[in-house]
Amino acid sequence: MATLAQTTMPAARQLRTIIVTGASSGIGAYCARALKAEGWRVFATARKPEDIAALEADGIETFYLDYREPGSIEALVASVLERTGGRLDALFNNGAYAQPGAVEDLPVAALREQFEANLFGWHDLTRRIVPVMRGQGHGRIVHCSSILGLTPVRFRGAYSASKHALEGLMLCLHQELAGSGIHVSLIEPGPVTSKIASNGLFWFLKNIDHENSVHRADYQAQLARLRAGGSTSRLKPGPEVVHTALRHALLSRRPRPHYVVTVPARIGATLKRILPASMLYRLLARRA
Repeated sequence: MATLAQTTMPAARQLRTIIVTGASSGIGAYCARALKAEGWRVFATARKPEDIAALEADGIETFYLDYREPGSIEALVASVLERTGGRLDALFNNGAYAQPGAVEDLPVAALREQFEANLFGWHDLTRRIVPVMRGQGHGRIVHCSSILGLTPVRFRGAYSASKHALEGLMLCLHQELAGSGIHVSLIEPGPVTSKIASNGLFWFLKNIDHENSVHRADYQAQLARLRAGGSTSRLKPGPEVVHTALRHALLSRRPRPHYVVTVPARIGATLKRILPASMLYRLLARRA
């Protein structure tokens, strides 16, 4: 089987312009800087002024974007297309957050907000870019999903639901764009070093009544883990593993629909295929 490096296109055919969302830290920040170093013209997005300033200091053209604000999506697309003469080679949807909490403790408003940030905004941005790529006859659209979009885990219902929905929506788009020259791929990382866990602490405290929940004892361990910045493991790599998959999805002659990234994610995807459902979910519940 060919490796990721062996199946990429020659340098003369590489794509050159890309929007990378959620570039304030973690996966997005790493990929934006790595692609810039590789010769791409990167249009990155972030929400906080200090994060925008840090990216601009590294020579990256950066814009404000909040997926929950349709106006910021419209403004981003207009600004980028003005700078590129109406063309764009690639889009990497990445910006997201994780709302922790048991499903029975999850307010409907919190679930709606999770979907606004993790799905509806991605859909809005993608729909604005597809006609551009159709007009030029080529393009790559890559979504940073999650292994939780394939194998759900307790206390991650809101995030898992948003990623399950993303998988279904964008795999339909993948099929609908067949023959157009536009390729859609999903990257499904397992645990990767980032701020998603520490950022999740804010949403947990905001939306989950953990003191009065039947899951109070479990939440104590969850809180400790969130305050520590997430789980620690030798199997938890840095964001460079996502960049490797992203690079293949952008440059390969035959980009894959799915890129399952990290050892735990590959184990989870394999177990889903081979285990009876009841056994799989009992196993996953022990790991939450």
